[in-house]
Amino acid sequence: MEEENMNLKLDADVQKLEVERLIKGKTKAEEDLDSLKTDYKKLRLSMRTAELGKTSEQWREEIREEKNKANRWARKFQEVRTRNEALEKSLLENQKEKGKLKDRVAELERSLHQYRNQNSARELRASLRKIEEMKKRIGELETTLQNCETRIENRDNIMGEAMVQIREVADHL
Repeated sequence: MEEENMNLKLDADVQKLEVERLIKGKTKAEEDLDSLKTDYKKLRLSMRTAELGKTSEQWREEIREEKNKANRWARKFQEVRTRNEALEKSLLENQKEKGKLKDRVAELERSLHQYRNQNSARELRASLRKIEEMKKRIGELETTLQNCETRIENRDNIMGEAMVQIREVADHL
């Protein structure tokens, strides 16, 4: 679980870095587009204020080239924007997935804790049963021991009486 959690964090960090890189690229593209627009406006202004010795066809060609450049930059900008939106969507999905995984990890940890507690309770109950069985067995053994001791005492008494009688018979003979 920790390894999976670590992998998710690393994936999220990679996604964040990719988003930052794309945002920087987007910012650069926007700056370049703004720069081109500014240059285009300056060019048009200078065209109005002074004739630069170009023919109308040359001006048209230059304008066409500048429009093509602006269009290329606009396409690049749109591509970066699309990629950025896709990455943001992916990041959001990954964050949701990460949240779900965190919730699942917490749930599994709770289950594990509960399972351990249940196992501990079961083990305690089993141990208590064994202790009770052992106490019962000890009681039985103590009773048996007392019975044996009583029998031995009775035998000792009988033997003592027999010895007394044997001595009396021996003395009498």
